[in-house]
Amino acid sequence: MAKSITVRIGKVLVGNDSPAVFIAGLCCLESEAILRVVAKGLKAALSRAAVPFILKCSFDKANRTSLKSFRGPGPREGLAILRKVASEFGVPVLTDVHDPGQAELAAEYVDALQVPAFLCRQTDLLVACGRTGLPVNVKKGQFLSPWEMARAVEKIESTGNHRILLTERGTFFGYGNLVVDMRSLDIMRGLGYPVVFDATHSVQLPASRGSETGGDRERIWGLARAAAAAGVAAVFLETHPRPEKALSDGPNALHLKDVPEFVRQICAIDGLVKKQGFIKRGRRQS
Repeated sequence: MAKSITVRIGKVLVGNDSPAVFIAGLCCLESEAILRVVAKGLKAALSRAAVPFILKCSFDKANRTSLKSFRGPGPREGLAILRKVASEFGVPVLTDVHDPGQAELAAEYVDALQVPAFLCRQTDLLVACGRTGLPVNVKKGQFLSPWEMARAVEKIESTGNHRILLTERGTFFGYGNLVVDMRSLDIMRGLGYPVVFDATHSVQLPASRGSETGGDRERIWGLARAAAAAGVAAVFLETHPRPEKALSDGPNALHLKDVPEFVRQICAIDGLVKKQGFIKRGRRQS
């Protein structure tokens, strides 16, 4: 690999060879009050660990299982809340966009854009995100191999934007289940951009509840530890003060009270791996 780019999101540096950071927050914007509780909890936990984080939250969850599922407050109101809460806690904020028209609008409010996994092949969306000049986190589709993410990278690079992150979030394993191939982290790292592991969406059980997606949050810990050992630039997680009451992705969300211990474990593994140079050593041998 000839290049290894570090991407700045706000004041947070995200790089494969740098200490891991966290992209964390609510799945969907339920209310300003709940987002503030989550941001406060994350800020306290990560400040204690001296680890930077990027707040994440979707203002409009357009890819829900059911037509009746909660989606959030929508663009104008939602984006204003995201900016307000992120500014209050002094952290950068990232959000999903689902169509090209949302990219330019969202760029007025947030520090980074995210392309959902189901939309990672949508050329117009990737190009629109790239043209904003903001960092763009592209989630690998559940239907894609890791090497196919090179095409998504090319589409964003065509705009002159090289502020790209690539996220692993599991691959379809039959119906209603996902599996994580840890090799994909190394393969995508070979594309030269920071690689992120989505610890919570990787334990989803798609549409396993009929009109709802289920999840197995107990598996978050083991998968995240394995990803940290494989080497990642960041860990992505969704958290909630009461996951059982969450309006979106509750079954695969980490409980907010568990964040401090989760961060401690991931940082310990990440520090050991990067201190020993295992990632660079593996790269030279590949």
